[in-house]
Amino acid sequence: MSEVQNLQAQITLVMQPEDYQEQVEKEIRQLRQKAQIPGFRAGNVPKGLIRKMYGKNVLADVINKELGTALQKYIDEQKLHVLGEPLPNEEQNQKVDLEFDSTFTFVFDVALAPELDTKMTAKNKVTYYRVKVTDDMVNNQVNNYADRYGTYQDADEVQENDIVRGNIKENKEDGISKEDAVIYPRYMKDEEIKKQFLGLKKGDNVVFNPMKAFDSETEVASLLGIDKDVAKQLTTDFTFAIATISRHQSAAIDGELFAKIYGENNIKDEADFREHVRQEIQSNMDQDSDYKFGLDVREALMKKVEKAELPQDFLRRWVKVNNEKMTDEELEKNFPQMLTELKWQLVKDQLIRQLDIKVEKEDVDAYAKKVAKMQFMQYGLMHVEDQYLDNFAQEMLKKDDQLRGIVERVAEEKIFEAEKKIMKVEEKEVSQEDFNKLFA
Repeated sequence: MSEVQNLQAQITLVMQPEDYQEQVEKEIRQLRQKAQIPGFRAGNVPKGLIRKMYGKNVLADVINKELGTALQKYIDEQKLHVLGEPLPNEEQNQKVDLEFDSTFTFVFDVALAPELDTKMTAKNKVTYYRVKVTDDMVNNQVNNYADRYGTYQDADEVQENDIVRGNIKENKEDGISKEDAVIYPRYMKDEEIKKQFLGLKKGDNVVFNPMKAFDSETEVASLLGIDKDVAKQLTTDFTFAIATISRHQSAAIDGELFAKIYGENNIKDEADFREHVRQEIQSNMDQDSDYKFGLDVREALMKKVEKAELPQDFLRRWVKVNNEKMTDEELEKNFPQMLTELKWQLVKDQLIRQLDIKVEKEDVDAYAKKVAKMQFMQYGLMHVEDQYLDNFAQEMLKKDDQLRGIVERVAEEKIFEAEKKIMKVEEKEVSQEDFNKLFA
C-alpha cells in the first residue's frame, strides 16, 4: 500500500500464474466434463479445444474472483478501516491482455476512515427531559378507552355526531339512487345543510345538494356509490329518506372495560385502573424521553467531530460508481446529508469498539418484540399475548432490511445508555406541551 495522504492510498496487487493457474485448470476440467459439442462424446472433448473456446472467459472469471479475495484478505490482515469500497485506479491500471500476459498488476484507490475524537467525560452535559403525567392526561386516556370500547345505539332524532342511514335519490327522472346510504352530519362543510339534518327523526325526508354539503367529490362518490368524476359533475338536489339513526355510547368505566384493556382479574377497581393507565402513559412518555435523549447525545457527539475531514472526492466518485443513474446535480444536492450520515456511522462504529458494545440475539429479539407491540397498539390492540408478539417479531426479522435496521437501533440505544453513565446527565421534569416544543 502506498503512503496515506488525505485519508487516501493505493493498494497494488500483482497476480502471478501460481496465484490463479490451478483454479483455471480446475474450471477447464469441469467444463470439459459438462461440454456437449457435436462430434464428441460427453466428457471426451479435447482439453485444448475447451481451452481455445472458453479459456479467456475462464481466466477472466478466475482472476476477478481471486482478485476480490486477495484484496479483502489484505484489508483484513492490515486491519484497514476503509470507506465505501476500493475502486480501480483508472490512470495506472493498464489494459489486460489475457492471451499474451501471464502476470497481471492491478491498482486500487482506497479511502480510509479517520480516527475521530468521540471520548465523552463528565464535563459533557446533556439534559434528560422527563414528561410529567398529569390527571388530565390520565382522564383523557380513560375517556379514549371508554370511547374505543363503546357501542352504537338507536337514537330518536339526529345529532351532529350521529350516523344516519337511509335511501337517497336524485331529484330528476332516471337519476342516481342508492339504498342504505350513510351520512355523517359532522363531516358536512355547509353549516346550513347540516342544520337541516339536526333534529330530524326516522321516516323524515330532507332535500339537499350533496356536492354543496360536503364540497368533496370523494365523499359524495362514497355516499352515492359512484365514480369521483361523475360526482364532480353533480349539480342537482337529492332527497334523503331517514331509515335509522345511530349514536355512539361510551363504555361504562367498570370491570368489563378493565378486563377488555388489561385482561381478566388484573384490575381491582377504578382507582387501580387509573393507576395502570398512568403507568402506561409514563412508560410511553419515557420512550419519547429516551428518544429525545438519544438525539441530544448524537448532537453532542457530532459536534465533537464536526471539523473532522473526510475524503470527499473519493466518496463522490464511489457514490457515482454505485448509483449510475444519479446526476451530478442530485449528487451535490444529497452529498452533505450523505457525509453527515457517514460521519455518524463512523462515530457509532468507533464507539462500539471503544465501549465494547455487543448486540446479542436476545437484544434483537426483544427490540423486535417491542416494535411488534407498538404496531399492534396502533390498531387498538393493547395487550396481545406474548406468543403472537414473538411470532410477529420473528417474521419481521426474516426480512434483511428490517433486521439490519433493528440491529442498528439496538446498537444506538446501547451507545446512548453507555454515554448516560459517562456524561453529566441533568434530569428535568417538563409538561407534555413544553416537551413537544423541544422538537419544533
